[in-house]
Amino acid sequence: MTPLECAAMDTRERILQAAARVYAQHGFRGATTRLIAIEAGVNEVSLFRTFGSKAALFEAMMQAHAASLPVPTLPDVPGDAQVELTAWCAAVLAHMRQWRSIIRKSFGEMEERPEAATVMCEGPNCAATALGAYVTRLQASGVADETADIPTAVSMFISSMFGDAISRDVLPHAFPQPEEDAPAKYVSVFLRAVGALGAGDAVPPRIMHDAKGHRVTA
Repeated sequence: MTPLECAAMDTRERILQAAARVYAQHGFRGATTRLIAIEAGVNEVSLFRTFGSKAALFEAMMQAHAASLPVPTLPDVPGDAQVELTAWCAAVLAHMRQWRSIIRKSFGEMEERPEAATVMCEGPNCAATALGAYVTRLQASGVADETADIPTAVSMFISSMFGDAISRDVLPHAFPQPEEDAPAKYVSVFLRAVGALGAGDAVPPRIMHDAKGHRVTA
């Protein structure tokens, strides 16, 4: 890459990062090209020369966000589910918290710019897919209850993380305390929901009722 190409790439990246910061603070309407140019340390001519229009700039910003999504991996062969999922949950939460302001803005402008909110949800959607596949592997290894309602459990887990990431600062008591213990607590509840207390534990007995209404285990 030539020095000129490097300079052009640097300018593009600076503008994209500036656009993200300005959008997080002002939203699409308030994020004028003038404000973005000032934030990036370039003139508006350079901005338009690089992206062509404000709409194209924001599309590029959203694409850059989607491309940078750190999708944490879960092992193909599960080990200690509590440990593995807690580390995974902490990584997913950290990413969503990093983008909290932009997620909020994209949801606030959903009716005008639904595509922005859709892009912001790509991370949680990918996380849900990875989590569901991991639990399927837990079931195959006999660690999780094969009759568990996996889609509902995954939905509740991902929704809890998403709400925590974007709302904890305004609704602190609605989420597990202290904050650093939240991943482990979410995982403990989730593993119980799928009938697995840990990779080395037997599937806990299910409580049922006989014809007379007495509790029995299965």
